[in-house]
Amino acid sequence: MTIERWIRVIAGTFIMISLLLGVEGSPLFVSPWALAFTAFVGANLFQFGFTNVCPLAIVLKKLGVPASRAACNS
Repeated sequence: MTIERWIRVIAGTFIMISLLLGVEGSPLFVSPWALAFTAFVGANLFQFGFTNVCPLAIVLKKLGVPASRAACNS
């Protein structure tokens, strides 16, 4: 998987977890403040769309995740 796909998977996972922790009807409810994490992830995705700079992408690149499919095939 490429960096861009990992970003989508991780962001989606974080959003689902923070919704489970922040929505009062959830069996795992902790606090409505957990929804602030959802807003943080959304804001990061929003700025990534405009600037093409993502902190998670930098971390994944340092971990050796390929940046493109061409890198996956080599």
